[in-house]
Amino acid sequence: MRFLITGGAGFIGSHLADALIDQGHRVHILDDLSTGSIDNVRHLKEHPRFSYTIDTCASPPLVAELVDDADIVYHLAAAVGVDLIIHSPVRTLETNVHCTEVVLAQASKKKKPVFIASTSEVYGKSRSFPFREDGDIVLGASSTGRWSYSCSKAIDEFLALAYWKERKLPTVVARLFNTVGPRQTGHYGMVVPRFVQQALAGRPITVYGDGMQTRCFCHVSDVVSALVDLMQLGDVAHGQVFNVGAQEEISMLSLADRVREMTGSDSEIQLIPYDEAYEGGFEDMPRRYPDTEKVHTAIGWEPTQSLDEILLDVIRFHQSEAAVV
Repeated sequence: MRFLITGGAGFIGSHLADALIDQGHRVHILDDLSTGSIDNVRHLKEHPRFSYTIDTCASPPLVAELVDDADIVYHLAAAVGVDLIIHSPVRTLETNVHCTEVVLAQASKKKKPVFIASTSEVYGKSRSFPFREDGDIVLGASSTGRWSYSCSKAIDEFLALAYWKERKLPTVVARLFNTVGPRQTGHYGMVVPRFVQQALAGRPITVYGDGMQTRCFCHVSDVVSALVDLMQLGDVAHGQVFNVGAQEEISMLSLADRVREMTGSDSEIQLIPYDEAYEGGFEDMPRRYPDTEKVHTAIGWEPTQSLDEILLDVIRFHQSEAAVV
């Protein structure tokens, strides 16, 4: 089969490309390299079943041409990371909403199945744990910048589901919960690579807020496995939303301590107020915990790697990157 991956030079997209090529498929990626990197797919550039276009998926003619050549579309292109979202809200909204609209519109013309990557951020300030796909979305005030990302991804979901309901475009949405692994950068606020890089460099490990907020981390290989299998389900998955994430919770303070221990670092752990780390009035979610019964029932999926295994993989990756430099 032929696959188009928007955002394919990004962290998750590049691993998805690896998996699909390993299964014998053809893969074309579209990426403007705004947050992705050609280094993520450099090992694929000479592969006979891999090709790429460096451009934006905001261009309808370009997307139309690439969609025509694909059997299935994975739309992963998006503004990512809290730092980028806070400091570039216009770019966040334009990238997430407009690009999704373009991809869906062009795919609809040929009825090409589309996967939409969403996020646990859409649950906002909900306190209904664990988060279920049919649970309410509770967002903060529009004057608080970080909610622009949550809102934009919720609109992406509404668009995808509307295209399925009204135009019968096969769409599948997955809300990803803190995907982690090799190739992920800490440049845009991703917490695990940031902690690991700080610890390996002997710099202070900076924990935002009081460090009591908890998250669940899932290895990118497990996430990619779910993404591949969901798009093989056919009609059963079309017009559906699935949580994809692990259920092993850890506080950010405990995560920093574990990273320090596993790296053998003597870095101190520093608490940084949200107002200093981001902007005044920044709001964070104290907990993100997914209900994954739906995806397990659909494809038998569950994570295979523990948090310690994930951290060890990330540590080894950054140690090897440092050795090359």
